[in-house]
Amino acid sequence: MKHFLSDLPTLDTMVKEMKGFSPPAFREVNGHIHTPYSFSAFSDMENIFSMAKNENISVLGINDFYVTDGYDSFHKGCVNNRIFPLFNIEFIGLLKEEQKNGIRINDPNNPGRIYFSGKGLDYPFHTGFMLKRQLKSVIREGQQQIKAMINKLNELIEKQNPALRLSYEVIKKEYAHDLVRERHLAKALRMLAVKNFTIEEKQTEFIESLYGGKKTKTGPGNPAAFENEIRSNLLKSGGAAFVEEDERSFLELQKIIRIILKAGGIPCYPVLLDDPAGNYTEFEADPQKLYESLKKLKIECIELIPGRNDAALLKKFVEFFSEKGFIITFGTEHNTPEMIPLSITTRGGAPLDEDLKKIGWEGACVIAAHQYLRFEGRQGYVMPDGNHSADQKNELAKLGQLVIEYYLKKR
Repeated sequence: MKHFLSDLPTLDTMVKEMKGFSPPAFREVNGHIHTPYSFSAFSDMENIFSMAKNENISVLGINDFYVTDGYDSFHKGCVNNRIFPLFNIEFIGLLKEEQKNGIRINDPNNPGRIYFSGKGLDYPFHTGFMLKRQLKSVIREGQQQIKAMINKLNELIEKQNPALRLSYEVIKKEYAHDLVRERHLAKALRMLAVKNFTIEEKQTEFIESLYGGKKTKTGPGNPAAFENEIRSNLLKSGGAAFVEEDERSFLELQKIIRIILKAGGIPCYPVLLDDPAGNYTEFEADPQKLYESLKKLKIECIELIPGRNDAALLKKFVEFFSEKGFIITFGTEHNTPEMIPLSITTRGGAPLDEDLKKIGWEGACVIAAHQYLRFEGRQGYVMPDGNHSADQKNELAKLGQLVIEYYLKKR
């Protein structure tokens, strides 16, 4: 299949052909979803596009952990369903100084650990040989940790039923693609119970026996919640099958940023913001200090998952960074077993107001312009040294809107 931008004419031609066309003030955008190539609530890629069409999503961003294996399938699905694709990626890194000082960044449970995204990468994905090697090394170390956790799970299972066993290869084949994650283990364990015990009561007894007799609060009747509970009780810190990650499982933030820049992307910080109790991590507690920290790192793009945030706190925070000229995008992740809508809402299901939708739309347009310019062999929003074309942000937003609208109109 041809690259989705290859049919676009020159900029002058696009301007002429779109003359007289009145675009909407914004379109529905979801800039951050995980797919089955990482871990996802979606059963398959078709599920994603069926939901996107039903919810009138016009722009969609793939954002899998470590891998870009889903890019081809995602590209094809977007083209076939008249959706503009954004090609993103996500990493988990480590800031050792913050870890040493007990400073939580955007992981509420692990000081020093940082989730970090790249937005608008070149498609097809590419990076330098050495950086690619480092990325593969990190993935390999992460999979070694997963295998060690499977071994621990099997030790627990053997004590209860020696006939049952989990296999890395089978889990990878049946529930994952190239990368097996904790959530795949939780699903595989739940399915092991389902396949071997026809009565839900027996499934519950089996899983509770692995908990060491602790009673379940969910049970097999709610598979998504049950998998979350399995993961929490067995696979997280303190759980009987937990294996601590080796430092080699993480890249330093500057290496992550180099990989993103080399792949043509825009470094982007995923903001955790407030939890249900109104708490913040130390790194994010003060917006001004967060702004200064990100600027120091040459990061001028942030993303949020509004479904976990209070609407009023979210708006105040987003408006602060919007006034500072940051690119801002929103997403839903879909990185848990629960199936939720693709349309963006805040905590409790309240939709974003028009002001926030316009900000998210502008962010998507800047990323679209960046992808378009890179495809044309020109300089996008961010330069190879990490510096940004912040003074051209408004111009790029207009270009990106033109590119998106032309793509949608001509499909």
